[in-house]
This record gives sequence, structure tokens and C-alpha cells, in this order.
Amino acid sequence: MVAISIIIVIICALLALVVLAQNPKGGGLAAGFTGAQQIGGVQRTADFLEKGTWTLAGSLMVLCLVSAGLQGGDAQEVDAFDTIETPVTGEDVDPSQVDPNAGVDTTPAAELPE
Repeated sequence: MVAISIIIVIICALLALVVLAQNPKGGGLAAGFTGAQQIGGVQRTADFLEKGTWTLAGSLMVLCLVSAGLQGGDAQEVDAFDTIETPVTGEDVDPSQVDPNAGVDTTPAAELPE
């Protein structure tokens, strides 16, 4: 697992370097090669950088999916309703046995001391 993470970091660094080497207008590293007759001229350098970008991006995506799959393999399936806790009310009481006036003073107002 650690090896995959290290490879992901290396690929990220290489991908950043390859992307930064490209010029958004098509120049980049290829701009230094002005002669079309040179080996590895403008077109070949641009093609190499583009293929490198796609290869590194694809491998990064695959490694991230593999890493997520390995991490999620040990997790247990959790049902959302299993995590909801019911409030604790003490002991279970039969509603038919409950006095609705419990705790209520039922003394008529005329008999209350002033």
C-alpha cells in the first residue's frame, strides 16, 4: 500500500513537469528546435510530451483507483438506519398503565392556601 502511494507521488511530480514543459500555444520545449530537418524536431517533441501527459494521467488514474480499492476492501457495509440511535427513556412502560395526571396538582383552586 505504501509502495502504491509512493508511485502515485512520483507520477504526480512527473506529470507536473511534463505539463509545465508544454506551451499552451504549441511551443514549450519544442520551440527550441526550429529546423524541421533535425532529428527530434518540433513535431516529435510535441508528440512526445502529449503522449507522456496522457500516459502519466492514465496511470495516475488507474493507481488511484487501485489504491482506493485496496483501502475500501476491509470496510464493512453500513446501513444508514443502523447508525440512528433511539433515545433512552429508562424502562419500557405500557401506555395504558400510565396515569395522565401523575405529577399534576389536582387540588381545586378554592382549597389552595394563599
